[in-house]
Amino acid sequence: MKKILLPALQATVTILLLWWIFRNPENNREMLAALQHSFTQGAWYWLFPGVAAVGVASVLQTERWRWLLAAQGIHMGWLRTFRVYMVGLFFNLFLLGATGGDVVKIYYAMRETSSKKSAAFLSVLVDRMMGLVGLIAVTVVVVALRWQELTAHAVTRGLLGVLAAVMGGMLSLIIFGFLVDRFDLSSKLPKWLPLHGKIVEFASAFSVYARNGKTLTVTFALSVICHIFNFLAFFFAARALGAFPGFSGMLDVFSVMPIIMVIAALPISLSGMGVREGLFEKMFSVMFGTAKAISVPISLLGFFMVVFWGIIGGIIYFLYRPSGGIHLSDIQEEVHAVEDQIGDPR
Repeated sequence: MKKILLPALQATVTILLLWWIFRNPENNREMLAALQHSFTQGAWYWLFPGVAAVGVASVLQTERWRWLLAAQGIHMGWLRTFRVYMVGLFFNLFLLGATGGDVVKIYYAMRETSSKKSAAFLSVLVDRMMGLVGLIAVTVVVVALRWQELTAHAVTRGLLGVLAAVMGGMLSLIIFGFLVDRFDLSSKLPKWLPLHGKIVEFASAFSVYARNGKTLTVTFALSVICHIFNFLAFFFAARALGAFPGFSGMLDVFSVMPIIMVIAALPISLSGMGVREGLFEKMFSVMFGTAKAISVPISLLGFFMVVFWGIIGGIIYFLYRPSGGIHLSDIQEEVHAVEDQIGDPR
């Protein structure tokens, strides 16, 4: 029931948010006119570097995961790691739920070794964690540089409050997991403790990776660079629409992207749809006076660049058919069994 409830809620929220954003026919006509103007005036060529930027980010994320796998003795080879990463990207975009792509990545990594299934699971968990830590680092820098502009409006101040709460909660979970590992508290945590399983998983991850400084340093650096390339995709989307020219325009886009990305990453809607467009509309309007006819298409074009690579991942998935006819339900069952083993410290 729980597996069905979250996707159902996400789908409902997504539909409601998209209806709210596109409920005005006049605004829809203006957005369509902005897109048509971009293609007729030749600015559409900015979409190519945008798609390339997302591709570079995917390559860097593959390398980050490869480092984490290698730290535990799992060597899939770079091309194979990239293939599994792309399949995970496809499922993250098109599978209902919050972690569909991660489950697929874990499963195929586990297939590489019969004795290190927990290691494969933890590599994906830490991959997520390093991506989060990198995003937090970029966000802190951007907010510090644009503090006056971001705190000058009630809307952005409110979003900064949400951002602080989200990042504070995430960091607290990570730090608590570190303390559980440091003082060997896994077996002493009460089962009723909220997020008990996740805390134990983080503790297990720290016990494996915390002493590997080189791996953590490299994966953190890759995470920061990945986020910069993802932000570039949305900047190029803005340029395709004739907005935010020059280096100053890029800084403007970068100043709001971390906030949007962190909040849109919450499991509120499917792939952040609706949430991301709403944030683009509000933040770009308040901070830069950008019309909805431009800000919402920027969000959509940037997201479609990610979808493009997700479709490539889907093609790879359908060409890469596992032996034995394994189905997604079987994949989820096996991965959850390994998760339960990690979450039970006895």
